Amino acid sequence: MKDIAPAISPPNGVGDAKPTNQAVLDWVQDVAKLAQPENIFWCDGSEGEKDFLLEQASRDDVLIKLNDKKVPRSYLHRSNPNDVARVEQFTFICTPTKEEAGPTNNWSEPGETYTKLHGLLKGAMRGRTMFVIPYIMGPRDSPLTKVGFEITDSIYVVLSMRIMTRMGAVAVKRLGNDPAAEWNRGVHSLLDVDPARRFICHFPQDNAIISVGSGYGGNVLLSKKCLALRIGSYLARKQGWMAEHMLILGVESPEGRKHYVVAAFPSACGKTNFAMLIPPQRFKGWKITTVGDDIAWMQIRNGRLYAVNPENGYFGVVPGTSYKSNPNAMKSIAHDTLYTNVALMDDGDVWWEGKNGAPPAHAVDWRGNDWTPDSKEKAAHPNSRFATPMRNNPVLDPEVERGEGVPISAIIFGGRRSDTMPLVFQAFDWNHGVYLGATMASETTAAATGAVGQVRRDPMAMLPFCGYNIGDYFRHWLEIGKRLTNPPLIFNVNWFRKGADGKFLWPGFGDNMRVLKWMIDRCEGSEAAVQSPIGWLPRLHDLDLAGLDIDHKSVAELLGIDHEEWQKELDAHGTFFQSLGGVVPQDLLRQREGLAARFKE
Repeated sequence: MKDIAPAISPPNGVGDAKPTNQAVLDWVQDVAKLAQPENIFWCDGSEGEKDFLLEQASRDDVLIKLNDKKVPRSYLHRSNPNDVARVEQFTFICTPTKEEAGPTNNWSEPGETYTKLHGLLKGAMRGRTMFVIPYIMGPRDSPLTKVGFEITDSIYVVLSMRIMTRMGAVAVKRLGNDPAAEWNRGVHSLLDVDPARRFICHFPQDNAIISVGSGYGGNVLLSKKCLALRIGSYLARKQGWMAEHMLILGVESPEGRKHYVVAAFPSACGKTNFAMLIPPQRFKGWKITTVGDDIAWMQIRNGRLYAVNPENGYFGVVPGTSYKSNPNAMKSIAHDTLYTNVALMDDGDVWWEGKNGAPPAHAVDWRGNDWTPDSKEKAAHPNSRFATPMRNNPVLDPEVERGEGVPISAIIFGGRRSDTMPLVFQAFDWNHGVYLGATMASETTAAATGAVGQVRRDPMAMLPFCGYNIGDYFRHWLEIGKRLTNPPLIFNVNWFRKGADGKFLWPGFGDNMRVLKWMIDRCEGSEAAVQSPIGWLPRLHDLDLAGLDIDHKSVAELLGIDHEEWQKELDAHGTFFQSLGGVVPQDLLRQREGLAARFKE
């Protein structure tokens, strides 16, 4: 399949929706002068435009149309095998000083970086169409909503942005004609999809992003990690709100009491599964609804945090998604979905490892090669993805478009840890909770390039996404706490703890409702907990385990604190803080001292 499509010739009335804001027109003209495209396609987000682009992408071999009876109105894209995940090593924060980017980001001097990127973009779109995509992040009437324009030479990017953002006329209207209005400038070009010429560069002071040499979602859908988190976190600190790598879910009791929680898990640690959780039979009458599965923008109103989901769709990891692990995700991706790097079955359906049913006798794998169950290679790439509209979700929360956001009762941090971390515990207060978030760690997965299975510190699941100095980011969290009169409770969870036999001790998936219920009870004032050195822990009988096939020994192990392991964990916290080179706020260093002291008591 091709990443790169030749210039297209749209029919009259398609691709000519020029905005009237002069600042946008001037910027587009400057990029066109540099990249020298064959023509410019101004996107409007209409159904007619979508139909034309899908047909064109199929004709140009950028997409394969799937069987309409099996997966209606859905398509498959195969990216270049050298381009299948986020590339943190080629992702840069370009600020005037290295200190502003901080110790966890790759820094690049803005002037030199613009010169290098403009050199790469010079003539890069010759013979191609340059698409201009206006979009908003956030509900259309939210004070938090941001306008962006992305220029790209990838028709796959345009079609993905249609799903992932509110795109077209809604953004042009929101921006208006004021040439001084705030909006994000994003430029993307595939170039020749060469890893040696692959850079994802953010210019926070200019509210600008330039991405070249990649066709993979997280690197090229500039609305997502680039604007919503890296640029978003910078703007949030400057403007007094929060941009976080968090799902948002609603949980409603049979009596009608409703709470909203946000949760930060690193990629491929079950965010989408948790956001669409189906409670087990024991919790009949409880309802879980999804506001968002990946990103939360939060503001303070009346001393409380309120969150919106800036996105319009889900860009999830496919392998392991099944009717057992996530029935609502399966229903969501059953139609109107854009798949990337999954296997194609002979009947025009898609397949991946972990999907329900037996593997197909024959398929075409994500590289375009013949595949059978005897093949050594996986049929779907471990980081293969779906992009699907949030409207497809059968448990979409009714307040998802609420501009002021939903009130947050709890913040949950969690990573993939096979030992040390208990199933769940609660922070003593806000600053202790910030410490839990700042020191959280996870065993790495295929969502980012590099070794898999190593324990990596990932503060608030924002390590790859914080667009400025991580020390200032921690300070921002502490400052937000001072402004909250009704702060959410903060919890830490670990669904992935293993026993001596190497098997998971906790069943996870829908049974995570049992843990969520304990957290909600705590938000409502329940005293069902015991104090420990690390925080408030549920006792064996505090979790509702009725109907669950799990023995007391496993539960005790799940909730246990091994002092030797925690001594290593404390040492690792210290090593991590030292690696940041003196930027960690004193409040967090004191939290570590307090934790160490509690273990000695």
